[in-house]
Amino acid sequence: MRRPLGILLPILILIVWEIAARFINNQFILPRLETVLPVLLSPTIDILGTGSLLHNAMVSLERVGAGFLVALAIAIPLGVGMGWSRRLDALADTTIQLLRPIPPLAWGPLAIAWFSVGINSMIFIIFLGAFFPILLNTIDGVRAIKKTWVEVAQTLGASERQVLAKVVLPGAAPTIWTGLRVGFGIAWMCVIAAEWLPGTTSGLGYLTLYAYNFGQMHYIIAGMITIGIIGIAFDLLFRSVEDRWFCWRGLER
Repeated sequence: MRRPLGILLPILILIVWEIAARFINNQFILPRLETVLPVLLSPTIDILGTGSLLHNAMVSLERVGAGFLVALAIAIPLGVGMGWSRRLDALADTTIQLLRPIPPLAWGPLAIAWFSVGINSMIFIIFLGAFFPILLNTIDGVRAIKKTWVEVAQTLGASERQVLAKVVLPGAAPTIWTGLRVGFGIAWMCVIAAEWLPGTTSGLGYLTLYAYNFGQMHYIIAGMITIGIIGIAFDLLFRSVEDRWFCWRGLER
């Protein structure tokens, strides 16, 4: 029942969109569906010399994947350390809380200065977008581990490393996975903004900005819809893995 209901609102939005587009009758303000749908239904056709929707989507996915993996590799070990060690938490928390509210795109000028224009500066911005959700969820997951679990493992002779590997990480895994899900979503938003930086020549973000320069709003809408479809597809993937691997979480409650 939930999925049919979830489809109703997008259909209603499309109907309102088409009515509004006909009423406004200005392709630059709001293009009609008949100009957007052919672009979406032909994802391999070149757009304004920038490559196809499919090509640019793959480029954006490669960039977000690289930045996301770097964030994962740093945030999870640091999060486990901060959640487990009060000393490390006291050392790093103030800095984390100071940097966390800064929007990733605000780092754009520094990213270009540090890494020059190109892929490295984009990966840096994507990394920042994914890093903090993963880190904070990892810290929360570790801190939420029941003390009795740790005490039982220690009573049975487990070392600190074994407690972390056999008790803390498995117990915190559902919360860490939630952090990965949120972090990927933010990283996906950041890659679009990062592709607006100088020196970019591909990607869905670049495509939408390039199309705007030529007043081709139907290409922008098609790019935005593609961004949304990819985002929801990955979110569904994360949720399906969560439902399958961490179904015990609901039983625990």
